Amino acid sequence: MIKELTQIEVDSVIKDDPVRPHIPSQFRTLGNNTVYALYEDKYAEFDEPSDDIRAVICVAYTNKIPTNEQELQSFPSGDIAVFYTVWSYSAGAGREIVNAVALTLKDTEKANKFVTLSPLTKMAHRFHISNGAELLAKHDTCQNFEYVAK
Repeated sequence: MIKELTQIEVDSVIKDDPVRPHIPSQFRTLGNNTVYALYEDKYAEFDEPSDDIRAVICVAYTNKIPTNEQELQSFPSGDIAVFYTVWSYSAGAGREIVNAVALTLKDTEKANKFVTLSPLTKMAHRFHISNGAELLAKHDTCQNFEYVAK
């Protein structure tokens, strides 16, 4: 089950962010920006998440694809969903949350393009390519991948 987190909930999980723990919770929940958590489905029949978070993803909405963190935090709001950090607590949960959030945003028409602002690491490259994303560009400090919500 996917759930949008409140700022208080975001405050409690960003300490685990392996990519951008320095980005404050205020930015992560500013305007349309959102943080989603993927929970175990053990209480799905009641539409209530369990206490077991499997993965977290942070999404900023911009009008252009950012090439670095400064642009991510300064571009005006728009209909491009930028997945700028994702982490998981269980195997396969990172892939699951990326695909589920992209589909949710597509269905709600909150965004029409789904890209990442990923670190320049082999691990990030492998993760996104193996999950069906396409490399858009490499920059000085980051790389962008695009997902197509199916």
